[in-house]
Amino acid sequence: PGAPPEPVFPSAPAPPDGVVPPGSVPLDYQRFRDEPMELYRELLRDHGPVVPILLDGKIPVWTVLGYREVVRVTTDPNLYARDSRRWHAWHLVPPDWELTTFVGYRPTMLFSEGADHQRRSEAICDGLAAVDQFELRAGCERVADQLIDTFAGSGRADLVAEYASQIPLRVVTRLYGLDDTESAAIQDDSLHLTGNDAPVALQKMQTRMEALIKRVRENPDQVNVAAHLVSHPAGLTDDEIINDLLGSIYAVQQPTSDLIGNALRLMLTDERFAITLSGGRRSVGQALNEVLWENTPVPFWIGRWAADDTMLGGRRIRKGDCLMLGLAAANADPDVRPDFHGAGGNQAHMAFSHGKHGCPPAAREIAEVIATAAIEVLLDRLPDVTLSVPADELEWRVTLMMRGTAALPVEFTPTHLH
Repeated sequence: PGAPPEPVFPSAPAPPDGVVPPGSVPLDYQRFRDEPMELYRELLRDHGPVVPILLDGKIPVWTVLGYREVVRVTTDPNLYARDSRRWHAWHLVPPDWELTTFVGYRPTMLFSEGADHQRRSEAICDGLAAVDQFELRAGCERVADQLIDTFAGSGRADLVAEYASQIPLRVVTRLYGLDDTESAAIQDDSLHLTGNDAPVALQKMQTRMEALIKRVRENPDQVNVAAHLVSHPAGLTDDEIINDLLGSIYAVQQPTSDLIGNALRLMLTDERFAITLSGGRRSVGQALNEVLWENTPVPFWIGRWAADDTMLGGRRIRKGDCLMLGLAAANADPDVRPDFHGAGGNQAHMAFSHGKHGCPPAAREIAEVIATAAIEVLLDRLPDVTLSVPADELEWRVTLMMRGTAALPVEFTPTHLH
């Protein structure tokens, strides 16, 4: 099997006046961790909707905080492009930068542009849209029951480590055509995608996907997402299919796990949900929507790279500049949402980004079905579940592009296996 593609980091020519915009502000990581919404509103108030930010004290990005500006960037993929090889500041990025996995160019749909992106996007969107929603829900319930069975008799669990983090990949890889053993192996590999083990883990995942595609080509009558991609009229190559399936694994696992964990945290700590915790179906949807507005699993997304000089939010953006989408900040934009707790049933949040490079509608539906089923099965099985620590002791696991509950220790009446 061929090795997975290494990220590519060429650096485009720098603007004549340098790559760091004047007046750049270092990101306050402590406040970003502890009080993000207050930080976003303060930056909006003091600097406007587009702010020159320095990540790690030296890496310049334009941070797009305004809701309207995020919409503008995400709806113009020709001007605000996805190919990170356009960036003129790669020379400032340390080799061990935590975001290299997300930003270094690879030949996946994520970084493709124009007709190539359209072709690959249509194939993956069609493949995901073909997923049977009833089968998906049944698969989610089966995985959730299996996981709850592992801790139901003990009366205690960490709902992040033992539950929320275990569900998305198990469900989605089965949709792709992998069996339980292969899904478990992929899940284990995915835990090692950062740090020194990343190249080996990525190679293992690549090899498993190659075997899957080979199997599908030998048995073309299978009904799964991989088979759909193989037979799609877009005529994807095996490398394209493998890269896009791997890319979707990164995209689904942590955000969906954090969506489940953050919603459970809200329901276990907020008295508005306490009355209906054990039986209210409506409250699960409300909790998920509130999380997507106020504690979205992906607060920032890097990014877009300017294909030409332009103006945005009163700022001069230069060709090759990097733009970081402030998805959580856009949700808190007081121009769009003056009543901070007024989201209600409004689903116009930016949690899934927007435009052609946003999360495809079918993928959003799959994430929400997984999260809803995971929470509903848990509440059915463990109706008296409560936190086993004070709510103010819960911590957030925060990186620039991921925000999730670090642990959710709970207790409940021990119960029999399902």
